[in-house]
Amino acid sequence: MARVELAVAAVEDLDRLIRTHSLPADTRARVARSLHSLVQFPRLGPALTGRWDGYRFILGPWRWLILVYVFIEDEDRVVVVTIQDAGSSTAVTADPL
Repeated sequence: MARVELAVAAVEDLDRLIRTHSLPADTRARVARSLHSLVQFPRLGPALTGRWDGYRFILGPWRWLILVYVFIEDEDRVVVVTIQDAGSSTAVTADPL
């Protein structure tokens, strides 16, 4: 079973989204529940390509919330590196200009 961790940048991203999107008080708990499946299935999310090659993502408690992570297999760790609004023009799934 993999250990799931959040990078400092991901926590900062989530804090910013909570403020700018007026998310509910239980947002952190909702995100934790969304990440729980990665404990048993660390390759659950689709792989990203291009500059995000090597990373995967799952959707958070809302369809627009992208949780981007990397699975470090030899350490059996999942590290969430960023949390983004899929509707943003700078989201990881957006095509580069």
